[in-house]
Amino acid sequence: MAQIRFLEDLQTLPATQWDALHDGSNPFVSHAFLSGMEQHGCLREDWGWRPQHLTLWEGETLVGAIPGYLKENSHGEFVFDHAWANAYARHGRDYYPKWLGAVPYSPVTGPRLLAADPAKRATLLAALVEALPALGVSSAHINFHRADEEAAFGTAWLLREDIQFQWQNSSGWQDFEQFLTAMNHKHRKNIRQERNKVARQGICFRVVHGDEASRADLQAMYRFYLQTFLEYGNAPALTEPFLRHLASTLGRGLVMFLAEQDGEPIAGALCLRGRDTLYGRYWGGATLPGLHFEACYYQGIEYCLREGLTRFEPGAQGEHKLARGFLPTVVRSRHWMADADFADALRPWCAQERTEVSRYHRDLAQHAPFRHEEPAD
Repeated sequence: MAQIRFLEDLQTLPATQWDALHDGSNPFVSHAFLSGMEQHGCLREDWGWRPQHLTLWEGETLVGAIPGYLKENSHGEFVFDHAWANAYARHGRDYYPKWLGAVPYSPVTGPRLLAADPAKRATLLAALVEALPALGVSSAHINFHRADEEAAFGTAWLLREDIQFQWQNSSGWQDFEQFLTAMNHKHRKNIRQERNKVARQGICFRVVHGDEASRADLQAMYRFYLQTFLEYGNAPALTEPFLRHLASTLGRGLVMFLAEQDGEPIAGALCLRGRDTLYGRYWGGATLPGLHFEACYYQGIEYCLREGLTRFEPGAQGEHKLARGFLPTVVRSRHWMADADFADALRPWCAQERTEVSRYHRDLAQHAPFRHEEPAD
């Protein structure tokens, strides 16, 4: 009979056991990424993060898991439920702690129910619901799960949807010029102008993978990351040792686009690479004309075309991405409420939200930049 255990430290589990539960196509659920965050000071209880990974065992064999955390707030999740917390508070109830199945600080779609077959995924969720009362939580949330995991969730799990802007090479483009050719005249012209602005400033880029990054490269990228967070008055969660850890454990799975001017690094974009997808995560540096779009979008698109990757997820939000070839894409989350009355109250709220997201998706699609019938200029 299968048994469950909650792990508060992923380091206690061999990486080979954890990584045998997924196909390796998504770096964010790897043992290296998740345990590295714990090991190198990225997750702190005073920031509301306490690891509580659900694992499913048959004897001494690990057969399933969900990366999970006890949360005392809703920061760093990118699925916003502050209104739910306020509703609990108005009724004299505690919304926190809650249990979150997700990757910290990372609004990227990927496997969340780590198991070999659909039956084990359903078993994982049933075991989770059964175990939650002992944790004293109000609810459980699984963010940015894959579409093929949907079938495992029953009707008790509320469905929420949102929109992200993602680039996909569904047309078989071979290079950046072919990509531009698929766009209408206005958008082709705008992108060329943005890229020319960067080139005229004497800025060039180096693509640096984790296995070839020097200490100076990693220090520069981390400095740019800190700069962005400080400019917006936010606390940077990632640490420099964690970045070095990713470089040494992920190798080519870590990709940095470093902008240089007069031989000196002035900006950079940090990405992770999966089997067929590039994930844009952080950027920082000089605020020069066009530099943000070049570092965060165009360099990534060129990289995908060159490396044969078919998808580029540059992060959450940002309608400005649409004009640069990133199309609206639906992302999902699921939510289980211990209080049946609150679940019943939230169900129509979630349904209305999905209707609004669907309408927003259709409206955005009307403004897609691709017009294949137009001749190239």
